[in-house]
Amino acid sequence: MKILITGAEGQLGHELCRVFKGNDLIPLSHKEGDITQTEIIQKIEKARPDLVIHGAAYTDVDGCENDPDYAYLVNALGTRNVVLGAQRVGAELVYISSDYVFDGKKGMPYLEFDETGPINVYGRSKLAGEWYVQHLSKQFFIVRSSWLYGVEGKNFVKTILKLAKEKDILQIVNDQIGCPTFVKDVAKAIFSLMQTRMYGIYHAAAGGNCSWFDFACKILKIWGINIKVEPISSKKLKRFAQRPSYSVLKNFCLSNLGIKMKTWEIGLLDFYESQKKTKSK
Repeated sequence: MKILITGAEGQLGHELCRVFKGNDLIPLSHKEGDITQTEIIQKIEKARPDLVIHGAAYTDVDGCENDPDYAYLVNALGTRNVVLGAQRVGAELVYISSDYVFDGKKGMPYLEFDETGPINVYGRSKLAGEWYVQHLSKQFFIVRSSWLYGVEGKNFVKTILKLAKEKDILQIVNDQIGCPTFVKDVAKAIFSLMQTRMYGIYHAAAGGNCSWFDFACKILKIWGINIKVEPISSKKLKRFAQRPSYSVLKNFCLSNLGIKMKTWEIGLLDFYESQKKTKSK
């Protein structure tokens, strides 16, 4: 199978390339395929892939709030371009979306069927991307995940480990609840999902949930770092964009197909072990 992956240089993109490595891969970085330009449509048409996995996105939540035009250019119109390219060659499409399409007010894990209502520009731009996928594609998977981290790129785990070397006390938000998810597990779930051809919207997030504070404490414990961590409110942190207070995803449709996700604690342990192996080489 010929598979084109946008955002291949990102943390999820790298894992997708590893998981699908037995196929004819066309990994596109931003330099190799700028999704904001309509030329990407012709690039996809020329490549004629059987499957397009669209992982490229502008994921800086505060950056999106500060520059909404660019957020919509990348996450909405960029997605439109990729969808059109895939549709013209009859390729299946996977669109990577986010838990931030929800407003966080439900207080219970979100199902794929729950009403969306993003409260920041990032979430609204990703939801706009979902709209293009649903209206322009005939064979698509929308895969929403949550609080991603992995070997490549920037993420919360790396930030905590870095700050732990620089500071004596860490102050971490404790009033935002989500599902920290190892990108390797998302990539494996997508691989399994591709075997089904059961198109639709799916949640693929780690099992269980925690606050950013709980997550930070668990990271430090696993890495054996002894440092004081103080819980703080989101208001005290004063971030530019508002975040949903509860964006826990329930993998209802994925589980219905027999595809299971690990708990966030096990995923974090797996990430720790993978880091140890990398350092020992």
